[in-house]
Amino acid sequence: MRIFISAGEASGDLYASRLVEVLKARHPEAEFFGCAGPRMQAAGVRPIVDQRSLAVVGIVEVIPHIPRILGEMNKLARTCAADPPDVAILTDSPSFHLPLARKLKRQGVPIVYLVAPQAWAWKQGRVKTMRATLSRLLCIFPFEEKFFQKHGVPAVYIGHPLSRLAKPKLTRAELCSKLGVPEVSRLVALLPGSRHGELAKHLPILLEAVKLIRQRHPVTFVLPLPAGFGLEKTRFWEPVRGESIKVIEGSTWDALAQAELALAASGTVTIEGAMLGTPMVTFYRVNALSWYLQRWRVRTPFLTMVNLVAGRQVVPELIQDQMTAERIAAEACRLLDDAGANQEMRAGLAEVAKKLGSDRDPMEIAADWVDTANSARCSTEGQGGETVHAS
Repeated sequence: MRIFISAGEASGDLYASRLVEVLKARHPEAEFFGCAGPRMQAAGVRPIVDQRSLAVVGIVEVIPHIPRILGEMNKLARTCAADPPDVAILTDSPSFHLPLARKLKRQGVPIVYLVAPQAWAWKQGRVKTMRATLSRLLCIFPFEEKFFQKHGVPAVYIGHPLSRLAKPKLTRAELCSKLGVPEVSRLVALLPGSRHGELAKHLPILLEAVKLIRQRHPVTFVLPLPAGFGLEKTRFWEPVRGESIKVIEGSTWDALAQAELALAASGTVTIEGAMLGTPMVTFYRVNALSWYLQRWRVRTPFLTMVNLVAGRQVVPELIQDQMTAERIAAEACRLLDDAGANQEMRAGLAEVAKKLGSDRDPMEIAADWVDTANSARCSTEGQGGETVHAS
């Protein structure tokens, strides 16, 4: 079996790498190739394109990168046309993957889409493309299945991958030893985002919030970053060192699990925090024009996934102009001061984690659907008298 698999950002790289591991256990002879980040490459995916080259966020911010990104998309499509895969797995990143799905559909490749685009929140017009191109849409939030099925998309809820994946590897003693701090330290995790653009927008404000929080609480701030991020090569290295913030790479779940509080960019990391039970203050900021162009199209009462899953505000979300050092510090100090508020948030996060769980490993369920798509292709080819590839 030849499987094309693509992820456009760090969270997709994580989920796709785990799916590759499950599929390899079932099909040891399978070949994987596509748009792969470091985790997928470590799992054995041959990179036609490196996922990190696509890590751009925001409508305005992406404009200078469009020619290069389109070039990468066409490169992937040409590779599949030259040597067609048995099945394609596209993971998240709908602005990149839905146009690619149209190209692959014209080539006759069955497509399994992992992590549903947020068409229920904005850009509902994407549903038409999904209905026309996808063999199966694998949803990781429980409310998505009904929405997409209602719009004619073959969707199924598999559970959230992080319900099984988000677990620390280090004990508190081991983490504190690695950080060089006493085990009794009160840890606060700073999570500005995994993209360099997010860091540039968020970290200066976080550094100001750090100063304000320290005026009231003697806490230790930890900045966990993806492995290989290379903060020391950026302009933020000296400001971070100047605030005595502990930087650690490749140990986000360890830092989250042991932190008393997290200051987290709205995104996948908030779900990781929910799974690990860590109280948090969430935030996000983009270019002002990107915000103006996007906000009026959003049809949901919340922007942070934890609150969307809960159906109410469990964690504070400070978006765009609300994201100030003063607001972040005020919310953080409230949670550090008020044990009752802290426990109430932990209870809400536990509810979210329970809603996102599943009886089976979501990646095993996803692998079932990949096998089903491949079997359907083989059956169709067999009926048409064409060569049936062994799987």
